Amino acid sequence: MKKVVLAYSGGLDTSCIVRWLKERGYEVICFVADLGQGENFEAIEKRALAAGASKVYIRDLQEEFIKDFIIPALKANAVYEGKYLLATALGRPLIAKYLVQIAHKEKAPAVAHGCTGKGNDQVRLEVAVGILDPRLEILAPVREWEFKSRDEEIEYALKYNIPIDVTKKKPYSIDRNIWGISIEAGVLENLEQEPPEDAYLITKSPTQSASYPRYMEVTFTRGVPVKIDGKVFKIKNLINYLNEAGGQFGVGRSDMVENRLVGIKSREIYEAPAATILYTAHKELEALVLDRELAHFKEIISLKYAELVYYGLWFSALKDALDGFVNKTQKFVSGTIKLRLSKGTCVAVGRKSNHSLYKKELSTYGKEDKFDQKLAEGFIKLWGMPYKR
Repeated sequence: MKKVVLAYSGGLDTSCIVRWLKERGYEVICFVADLGQGENFEAIEKRALAAGASKVYIRDLQEEFIKDFIIPALKANAVYEGKYLLATALGRPLIAKYLVQIAHKEKAPAVAHGCTGKGNDQVRLEVAVGILDPRLEILAPVREWEFKSRDEEIEYALKYNIPIDVTKKKPYSIDRNIWGISIEAGVLENLEQEPPEDAYLITKSPTQSASYPRYMEVTFTRGVPVKIDGKVFKIKNLINYLNEAGGQFGVGRSDMVENRLVGIKSREIYEAPAATILYTAHKELEALVLDRELAHFKEIISLKYAELVYYGLWFSALKDALDGFVNKTQKFVSGTIKLRLSKGTCVAVGRKSNHSLYKKELSTYGKEDKFDQKLAEGFIKLWGMPYKR
């Protein structure tokens, strides 16, 4: 019997896949990555075994996920198309890494995933696996099986007594980790309809959040968040704390029609309170400490970095090279940003850093002004000279 290691989430698709592959003569070994999704992994293991898996690997990868994937993306200010903070996209190369490791350990010639043929995750996983071990066969049952809808998958799961959490009434496809939640399918496919509140998991509706704002200070050292309101946190605890705090004020929701890598547009909603808070604070701190040319050029790099993550090219040479540039820019990104959380918004309202390039005596219009305004005339003449005919 041929072994295959399946990236197993415990959701509808991968639960059906276990049974589907077993019916076709495969021994299915499931791999479950704990990226901070807060699920009952004992129940997930039982579900995989009930579906027909011969073995289940569960790995707590939260620390590695944060250190090697989230923090580099935060330092890069990586956001896809202005809204998506890449939570799901960042988790895929790490999952691929362990799929390959377990396949080697089990001497399995193949790995499998539950991604659809029209999604981005198939690309992210398969490209990463192909880079790490091009000899492995990759199976993608959802691209070839007989089911034409999630309703049919639900019926299949019920037929074989596979325990699932999804229902026909609430058929959302959800991917969650410590950095954020991606939600699609169901009523969300109607672009004219506002996402219903039951689609959201960790954020209150901005209209139902507290009427008063909350202020907090986030402190960074070389681009890495280390304190909230002066209190030192371990990075995992810091992110969890901000997810809770931001969620109470409806911070971190986004509703977007995005351009998928495969060429179609899709409607996704996201929840990322901690990511939104930290991105806002980090970007504001960079505005304070980076010089103009470096700040402007980094905007270009941030856009490219986000594209590489979204496109599944985490292990590419270009992304590795960009990390070198990004890390260089973080030398002086240390300081504290004061934020106001209110009714779904996160806004910087205060800034301080020992590396600040802001000079009040040059920017003020008060009596402390030391800027020699007479110099402006010569500057303007020189600046405009190439454009005069």
